[in-house]
Amino acid sequence: MAKASSVSSFESYTLALLRIVTGFLFVEHGVQKLFGAFGGLGGGGRRAALFSLLWIASVIETAGGPLIILGLFTRPIAFLLCGEMAFAYFIRHAPQGFWPLRNGGEATVLYCFIFLYLVNAGPGAFSLDRWIRKKS
Repeated sequence: MAKASSVSSFESYTLALLRIVTGFLFVEHGVQKLFGAFGGLGGGGRRAALFSLLWIASVIETAGGPLIILGLFTRPIAFLLCGEMAFAYFIRHAPQGFWPLRNGGEATVLYCFIFLYLVNAGPGAFSLDRWIRKKS
């Protein structure tokens, strides 16, 4: 069995991996809605209507995802993205029913809580936040 100290020595790296993978997956949702990438909305290459709530969400996702990947302003950006996902869940998914599996909101809930975790835990290793903090 591994010692607790050796397990915790990987904690910052696994946190960074969670942050980077989440940011990468999250930005895909933004560019899908903003630019019609990956089939766009409904698979027909459609984009979100300019200045609609969906368009605003896509801008937040497209800008926030790379910042999460880079670990730049991780805590405030994660807070913003957590709030966006909570808002999205209650506006789009919850009216379809209580259970996320039935209302299509399981990814939204998962993103919300991962971002909430990043608000608390910070960026982990390989982040610009950490690099900037070391420089000052």
